[in-house]
Amino acid sequence: MSWVEIIGWSATAVGALLGFPQLFRLLRTRNVAGLSLLAWQAVLVLNVIWFTHGVRIGQGPQIVTNSVALASTLPLLVLLARATRRSLFAVVAPSLVAAAVIIAVDFTLGSLAFGLVATIPGLMSSSGQSVELVRARRVDGVAPVFLALAWVNQCLWLTWALLVHDPGTIVACSITLTITAFNLIWFILRRLGLRALFVRASDEPVLPCTEPALARS
Repeated sequence: MSWVEIIGWSATAVGALLGFPQLFRLLRTRNVAGLSLLAWQAVLVLNVIWFTHGVRIGQGPQIVTNSVALASTLPLLVLLARATRRSLFAVVAPSLVAAAVIIAVDFTLGSLAFGLVATIPGLMSSSGQSVELVRARRVDGVAPVFLALAWVNQCLWLTWALLVHDPGTIVACSITLTITAFNLIWFILRRLGLRALFVRASDEPVLPCTEPALARS
């Protein structure tokens, strides 16, 4: 196996398992402080569209990766829906509609158009978490391992793209790598005492996802 294959499969494995540290932390602590619902809705879009794209072009790694990733994304959204006292349908439906639109692009306009449109939820998944890390009064619900793995995953994909000379992936990963690096650094600064920025007076503090809250949903 070549270095390109090793790095590519390593990136695939990290991407598939990326959400589990956050899921385990949420199951253990029931604390959603600092988590971005929008970011995880975007992750659901990504999992669905890339799974479907993998089926369309017959690529097993994409199918397996996103199947495993869905096993962490869906439970996370269930817990976030309960914590924010929203119906699961209201949380999941926008993601499924967006995924359906992007899948339609894939089947009608081809892979290039699909790849361009797919960057939108990709950026939303990272930048949505950035906004929450900056504005949330507390961030102790965020799993640092998740943020670190997100950065490592982009490093691996960028390295792979440089080795295979894939300009599209190089550009996309460079942008996402910058955002994930910001998220990790900003999280560390918040845990060291940096206060939230741009908090509106009307914003309510983020409450832990306690068992009573779960029971009421």
